[in-house]
Amino acid sequence: MKMSDGVEQAIHSVAMLSGLSEGGVLSAAALAEFHGVSTSYLLKHLQALSGAGILDTVPGPRGGYRLAKAPEEISLLDILLAVEGPAPAFRCAEIRQRGPSPVSDRFFAKPCTISAAMLRAERVYRAELAKTSIADLGIELNALDDGSIAARGCAFLEIHERKTAR
Repeated sequence: MKMSDGVEQAIHSVAMLSGLSEGGVLSAAALAEFHGVSTSYLLKHLQALSGAGILDTVPGPRGGYRLAKAPEEISLLDILLAVEGPAPAFRCAEIRQRGPSPVSDRFFAKPCTISAAMLRAERVYRAELAKTSIADLGIELNALDDGSIAARGCAFLEIHERKTAR
């Protein structure tokens, strides 16, 4: 299964925003700079996250993005659905009914076994994403970090974080 680059960018951006201080925001340009990605492409996904209630948008020249919920309340599934939409990754086009020498329609009364297997797998992976929050990722990262990753993020936020009223 291949997800768009937007999913990775969205997850990293939400994780970065979880490190903001009270009332702080980051611009889309700052998030894009930190991750080395296109601002216009990232902006599309930040808007989707905002529309899904994951991010708050603060307008104006000192505006930007911040979390709309606590990191514990934002799952990886929430982010995936905001960026990719709710449709299953596998979409059965019923190609079993095409081609030469068709068989009776009675063989197609039940769902395609391939489609059913793929949907079962999707339910499992979505359940796993639903169990993992942005806060969980932070805990896992902190356990691995020797301080270098935290220092990089803190130094960037020190320069780019904008302070606003909550």
